[in-house]
Amino acid sequence: MNFTESISIGIKELGAHKLRSFLTMLGVIFGVAAVVSMVSIGAGAREEALNQIKLLGMNNIWITVKQLSGLEYNEALKKSPRGLTTDDVMSIKGMITDVKSIAAVKNVEGRVVYQNEDASAKVTSSTPEMKEIMDVEIGEGRFLNQEDIDENRRVCVIGAEIKGKFFPIESAINKQIKIKDIWFTVIGDMKEKLTGTGVSDPLGVGNFNTYVFIPLNNAFFRFGADRKYQKLDAIAVTLRDTNTIQESANLIKKIVLRRHNNVEDFKIIVPEELIKQSQRTQRIFNIVMSAIAGISLIVGGIGIMNIMLATVTQRTREIGIRRAIGATKLDILRQFLIESIVISLLGGLVGIMLGYGFAKVITYYAGWNTIVSVKSILISFIVSAMTGLIFGLYPSFKAAELDPIVALRYE
Repeated sequence: MNFTESISIGIKELGAHKLRSFLTMLGVIFGVAAVVSMVSIGAGAREEALNQIKLLGMNNIWITVKQLSGLEYNEALKKSPRGLTTDDVMSIKGMITDVKSIAAVKNVEGRVVYQNEDASAKVTSSTPEMKEIMDVEIGEGRFLNQEDIDENRRVCVIGAEIKGKFFPIESAINKQIKIKDIWFTVIGDMKEKLTGTGVSDPLGVGNFNTYVFIPLNNAFFRFGADRKYQKLDAIAVTLRDTNTIQESANLIKKIVLRRHNNVEDFKIIVPEELIKQSQRTQRIFNIVMSAIAGISLIVGGIGIMNIMLATVTQRTREIGIRRAIGATKLDILRQFLIESIVISLLGGLVGIMLGYGFAKVITYYAGWNTIVSVKSILISFIVSAMTGLIFGLYPSFKAAELDPIVALRYE
């Protein structure tokens, strides 16, 4: 009996007991579905985190406002009521020689409207250096320049989604949009940038394509921000040498702490460190998910072994007849092993489709990015085949070792 005949007989045997075969496959189906869906969720989360972190700039250091409460907040008010300010920007720029670019950031609350249509936008007042720091690519027009800052011009640069919503088929340049009842002239639009949804967004960057940049002074002179101290939401620093990032971050912390009378009302965020942290978290996630999927596959494998042992008992007389007419122990072993592997592979195929479906449902309803890779499908397929092989070995050996005379007498 050749290999093809063995597969054909195995499939016929499974078809003769459809319900039993399906119930046997369930453990493998759910185990493989768990592998595919969890790997796709993990891959999507990892890519989104990396995109979000890369958006912050691998050579950058971000200083952001730390939210204090209780005694810490009261102590900060006494010692350092100003928080992050433009004076901190000047101190960092003057004391750290490795600074390539530094930008102040102040967010502005307000609706963005064009011809009675509003858009979900994040209005950020900043300086020209932000173009280099955030690696902004201009589609048409230009970014903010120093004259815009010095003259406090009412101009803005809009993100790709804002441009697509307000000006889908026409140029946005020199058009007027309203930000919180104040008219601004569009001087440039930014090219689309791949970003995450903000799930792992330490700075509230969110979707960069919805940004609207305005000159920094507008926040203080037009939108009611603190004009006296010029308080900021963040400071972004780009270094010339990537090897000195951690050293420079420690130095920046010392400079700002001294200026704030040793009140730590700020956070230092290094994107490079965030990536390492993300990778560590991802490894833990993968271990946990692998353990869950592994348990499901073990349960499925035990189910296969149990059913195959029952099948050996049920088909004892058949085994005896085959041995009597010339089948070898290897033929019997191969026959039952193939049936076990076929069960696992069919369960694996169904599990792959189910896992793919789960991933797409999660993306559609939860808004989480998922990535179903060919690698995860191949791994799941191989794992399902190995499950059938490993858990089918004992029943197959048991069938092969049956005494033909005893088997023929079995009723």
